[in-house]
Amino acid sequence: MFDVDWMGRLAREVLRERLPALIAEACAWSVGLSDRPHHERRRGRLRATGGTNGDRIARGQALSGEEDGRLDLGDAQPGSFRDVLNAVDADGVVYADRFDREVIEPFVLATCVLAAERARVARRAEWAELLDDLGEDGRDLVGVVRAGEWEVSLRTEAEHLVLAALADVPLLEVEAEGLPLSLVRAAEAMTREAAALPPAAPPEEDPAASGAVFLARAALAGLAEPVPPAQADRVLTALLAEGIEPEELPAVLPHLPLAPGTADAVLTLLDAGR
Repeated sequence: MFDVDWMGRLAREVLRERLPALIAEACAWSVGLSDRPHHERRRGRLRATGGTNGDRIARGQALSGEEDGRLDLGDAQPGSFRDVLNAVDADGVVYADRFDREVIEPFVLATCVLAAERARVARRAEWAELLDDLGEDGRDLVGVVRAGEWEVSLRTEAEHLVLAALADVPLLEVEAEGLPLSLVRAAEAMTREAAALPPAAPPEEDPAASGAVFLARAALAGLAEPVPPAQADRVLTALLAEGIEPEELPAVLPHLPLAPGTADAVLTLLDAGR
C-alpha cells in the first residue's frame, strides 16, 4: 500500500473541522422519520405495525426489532436517534444503511476532496509525489481520493462522531434541530430537478390568430354569414384570390363563418380542381 498516511491524517483533520456541518446534515436527514409508517420483521416476514414511528415513540415503544439492525447500534434507548437508525423502512432496509449511503458517504467524499484541495496548495511537493505514487495526474480530485482510499476508513470515523453526538438524543429533538436545513436541502433538490428538465416546447400557434385566418375572414367580408354550401365556389375563389395557399385551407376553414357542410364542399372543389 502506498505511504499516504499524511493525507489520511489531513482528511481526518478536515473531517473534525467540518463536524458541525456533519451533525447538521444528520439532523436534516432525520426530518420526517417520525411520520413514516413503522415496520418490523417477525419470523423473517416484513410487516407494518399499523402506526407511525412517532406513534411508537409516544407510547415508549422501541422502533428497532430483534431480527433486524446492526450489532453496533444495539441497546438503544426507545425513541432515540440510534433506535430509529436500527429500525427498518417499508422496503426492509435498515435506516442506518440508508443514512450511510445518503449522508455519510457523500459527506466523507466531499471532505476528502477538500483535504486534497488543501494539500495541493499547502503541500505541493508531497502532493506531487503522492500523485506519482497513485498514478494520477491530479485533474480529477475525486479519482485521486478513490485511488488513495482515504474515504473508506474516514466513513467509520464519521459514523462514530455522529453517534457520539446524537445516538441517545430523542428522535423528535433531532428532527426539530434539522428542520431548517432540511427545508434548504429540499429547495436545492427542486432547483436541481428544474434545471434537469428539458426546455418546454414552444406553444403551438393558434390557427384562429394566424395571419392566414385574418386574410381569409377579410376575403369573405362581402358574403352573408354563415356562408352556405351553395356558395362554396365563391368561398374558394375569394380565398385563393386573397393569397391563401391551398395547403393552408384545411386549417383555416374551421375558423371561418361557414354553415355546416360548406368547408367540406370547399375542400371537394379544391381537390377536383387540382
